[in-house]
This record gives sequence, C-alpha cells and structure tokens, in this order.
Amino acid sequence: MSKKEIYLIRHGETEYNKRGIVQGSGIDADLNETGRRQAEAFYNHYKDVPFQKIYTSALIRTHQTVEKFIKMGLPHEIIPELNEISWGEKEGLIPNSEDNAYYAGLLQKWREGETNLQAIGGESPVEVAERQKVAIKRILDNADEKLILIAMHGRAMRILLSQITNLPLTEMDSFPHQNTCLYKLEYCYTKNEFEILSQNDVSHLELLESL
Repeated sequence: MSKKEIYLIRHGETEYNKRGIVQGSGIDADLNETGRRQAEAFYNHYKDVPFQKIYTSALIRTHQTVEKFIKMGLPHEIIPELNEISWGEKEGLIPNSEDNAYYAGLLQKWREGETNLQAIGGESPVEVAERQKVAIKRILDNADEKLILIAMHGRAMRILLSQITNLPLTEMDSFPHQNTCLYKLEYCYTKNEFEILSQNDVSHLELLESL
C-alpha cells in the first residue's frame, strides 16, 4: 500500500505565548529565546530523519522552527492555508478579565457545536477547516513524497487533526499541544485514511538542558 508519513509540529515559543497574549494569523511574531532553543532541540533530535520536504504556514514563527532543516537544503513550500486561526480584533492585546471571559465563552460555544461562530473580526473553526482542505490536497497530491515535515500552529493543528480523523470540530480540544510538540501521522492512499501514530510528543525537549 502506498503511504505517506507526516511529522506535524507546532512552532516554538514566542513572547506572545509566554505572556499569554492571543496570537493568531494577524500576529507574525518571531520565536523568543526559549522558542529558538526548542527549535534547536527538535532539530538535534530529528536531523537524521530523511525528510523529503518541509511545509510551513506563511508566518515566520513556523519558518524559524524548522530553519535548520531548510538550511540543510531540503525543499520548503509555504502554504498560507496552514496559517493559524484569526482570533480577530483582540489579537496582540494584553488580556484582561473581560477578554479572557470572551475567549472562554467562545471556546465553550465551539465545544457545544457552534463551530461556525467567528471570533469578532476573525475566523470560525469551520472557515479554517475549509481553507485547510486546500493545503491537505496540495500535500497529498505530492504522492512521491513519502516522508515530510509540517510546521504550523496550535488551534489550526487541532482543527486539522479533527478533520483528517473525521472527528467533529467540537472535539478539537481533545488534541493536546505544546510548543514544538510532534504528532506523527500516516496517510494510506489506497484507503484514503489518516492514522495518528503518536501525539504531543515533546521528548526532544529533554535535550534543552544540554543546549
């Protein structure tokens, strides 16, 4: 059977992550020092994996997370449809109690089934899932690539993992994630099915103390 193995990772830490500030597709933040060390640890752990291609979103934090793999000369394709969800008009603002309550309420409504509900000025999970179909098709159409690395974003990853495993978007929070966590996936072309081989693997971060 023809299969594709996918290493799917979340980007490293940014200052927005560290400070708990909402950071969606409208915030193109660099990795902070911790994020760069996380990326280094991921590279050191997986540099000998014979990836055939690197895919990232259009946001710089994903590029920086896999920068050393790209510098190895691996082909790199940017797919904007892998971008993080747009959290709307509150992106980049230092959260206050009102904002926290707003986002907590929004997430609860999504869990209750209102996944077509947008953040104010932003996107809904349904809209993100729809644009991700473009990315999924582009990646799967390259059937000659048997082993690839994809770097993207936390909420977008949860939405992607839900739809490729045929779970309703109401279940997206069942996929945990940390900065530079790894999900290993396998896609079978003959069955047109994805399988999650491992999830939220951060064993590479054990190397951080030695960097």
